Amino acid sequence: MIINHRIKAISLFANVGIAEAYLDEIGIDVVAANEIDPKRTAFYRYIYPNVNMIEGDIADEQIKNEIVSVAKVKGVELILATPPCQGMSTAGKKDKWDARNTLIRHAIDLVKRIKPKYVFLENVPQQLTTKIKYKNKIMFIPEYVKTELESEYIFNDNNIIEAADYGVPQYRERAIMLLVRRDMGRMWKFPAKTGIVTMEEALGNLPSLDPEIYDVPYEKMIELFPEYEKKRKAGLEVSPWHYPPKHIYRQVVSMMHTPTGQTAFDNIEKYQPRKKNGELVTGFRNTYKRQYWNRPGTTVTMYSREISSQGNVHPGRLIGTDSEGVDIYSDARVMSIYELMIMTSLPKDWNIPKGVSDHFIRCVIGEGIPPLLVKKIMEVLLEMENE
Repeated sequence: MIINHRIKAISLFANVGIAEAYLDEIGIDVVAANEIDPKRTAFYRYIYPNVNMIEGDIADEQIKNEIVSVAKVKGVELILATPPCQGMSTAGKKDKWDARNTLIRHAIDLVKRIKPKYVFLENVPQQLTTKIKYKNKIMFIPEYVKTELESEYIFNDNNIIEAADYGVPQYRERAIMLLVRRDMGRMWKFPAKTGIVTMEEALGNLPSLDPEIYDVPYEKMIELFPEYEKKRKAGLEVSPWHYPPKHIYRQVVSMMHTPTGQTAFDNIEKYQPRKKNGELVTGFRNTYKRQYWNRPGTTVTMYSREISSQGNVHPGRLIGTDSEGVDIYSDARVMSIYELMIMTSLPKDWNIPKGVSDHFIRCVIGEGIPPLLVKKIMEVLLEMENE
């Protein structure tokens, strides 16, 4: 695509800038961003040192005024807003009156004050049926957004999009509103689907990893996984982020005997999930579950380091049988951070700051929208802009 005009943008609720990963290369300059959490803003500044990161609460009028001022000076034409979804997400507590559900109001206020040509609003699909209280009325969030902006903006005619349809090796359904200022006289539509990428295609060639077991002596772990160190070294040669996740012994043994695509709850009783006191675990069938090689991965969440959370375990491969003739599978672990990066469609050389914890990296990836999906949506905008 020949870029005739670079679009200047502001990112609200920016997290660590996952959505922005490919914007510069396609012709969109993020000139400013806003995020409240200091750990995330430090991460963002490390990756995007030339972006004006405005740290602080978007509900604070002083912060809002600073965002508006920067937008006016820089000539911002696009606002990206991805408000927190924990109050709506199926992976969260789903408190229907969670205060974070109303943060969309501040994004809409900024749209009305800045009046950009284009607006990108993203959240979980549950947003479409989430209610907020506004001016003594209770209404669905989309109804609120349209009440506030429909007189000035044209909305896209479909709000639900599946990231896996666009080459992201992860099922991740999102609710996205694409707005174009009415004087532009056009509608911003979703791009044509490009097809799925399976876990085999995305991750199948990566070195296998054995988990690090932290609640037994090292010698016992090596007895169970004699090639642990060799595999760990091979993983680090591919990426500094392809290293063994840490797990407890009883969960690892259970997952070693769990076939690809299956849950450990279907294992013979000896290898079903157990509590520390030896009692059998009860839980949902999408937990203690391996992923499939022949499909995109399950949605990456903030809890990707936990075997006991939903669909987090590596697909594994059949590698033999134990002394009792029960099948054993490799990679009895959750995905490595490098594998999560690939599943999220982040650049393989994504510039993660040093000293950031494994847990924090997993959280911010779990909160992020796949940047390849954002790129493809923005390419449609650029085609319109360059017509």
